Amino acid sequence: MAQQKDRQQQRRRGGPSTGPIRKKNCWFCRMKIEEVDWKDPNQLRRYVSEKGKIRSRRITGACRRHQRQVAVAVKRAREMALLPYVAEGREERPDGRRDRGDRDRER
Repeated sequence: MAQQKDRQQQRRRGGPSTGPIRKKNCWFCRMKIEEVDWKDPNQLRRYVSEKGKIRSRRITGACRRHQRQVAVAVKRAREMALLPYVAEGREERPDGRRDRGDRDRER
């Protein structure tokens, strides 16, 4: 019995809560949009990061159904050249190191 209690206490992470948990509502559900349109790149840009990655449900707050539609719409918009696959240009790293792509220049 004592061992079970110790295990349960170890699993829980103690500490003060950061505040009330706010549920993110799906924007598409609120606007009563049935299908996500791949032809609207301005709307889809909200669901793509600066590097060009599709943002997760946890970050966007979209429901499961609409997040799947967003992913498909982003992929279709990329295929039709409405959205970029990757970010434009290369950024310098703050610590002074170079990217792996710079190895060819040293040879």
